[in-house]
Amino acid sequence: MSAVPDRFNHLRRADVDETSNAPFRALWRGRRMPSALLLARRRLLVVWLKRLLPLAALSLLSLVVLWPEYATLHDPARVSYRISTGTDASSQGSMTKAHYRGIDDTGRPYTLTAEQAVQTDADTVVLTKPAGDMTMKGGSWVMVQSRAGLYHARVQNLDLKDHVTLYRDDGTSVRTSHALVDMKAGTAIGHEKVNADGPFGTLDAQGFSMTDRGTQLHFMGQSKLVLDGGS
Repeated sequence: MSAVPDRFNHLRRADVDETSNAPFRALWRGRRMPSALLLARRRLLVVWLKRLLPLAALSLLSLVVLWPEYATLHDPARVSYRISTGTDASSQGSMTKAHYRGIDDTGRPYTLTAEQAVQTDADTVVLTKPAGDMTMKGGSWVMVQSRAGLYHARVQNLDLKDHVTLYRDDGTSVRTSHALVDMKAGTAIGHEKVNADGPFGTLDAQGFSMTDRGTQLHFMGQSKLVLDGGS
């Protein structure tokens, strides 16, 4: 007789699948080999996990990117900064295709864009070809633009110079060489010579002021008005 114990005695007769025409399947220590259906389900689960995990990662990344936009809409005191893909990151404090968004004292939004913005200190941004627009009462709008300007972030003032143009959606256009725009209050003022035209005709003046987010336009100093005969 061999001294080696017969370990096959641990197999019980009941552990053998003796169903007719079924493949031989043994039970070992109470564990059963997974069926073909269970294996197929596991493979399907793995396939779905491979697809869902990248989607979950993309969703998380989108949330990180979009969260500042959401926070801006719920925080009127904050101004958002967008930088296009063409930004030259080598120039610190400078961005191209700058886009600023803010909220005025009455809760209306305003936007300010520039082809280039260079931040010189914590409060001042030098702008190239700035353009700003504000929404007036009733849904009308007014926009201002120039070739150069400064944006003072703390007080939200826009100091425009060099071919300054103010345009209202009713067709009124005001042109001057310098203007100071308060984006938060929705006002503007200029003390240089002004040329204006619109549905009323044409007008030359020594200065202008805009109040109530463009609803009211006032012209100062010696003025010359030529009425449009068709009005």
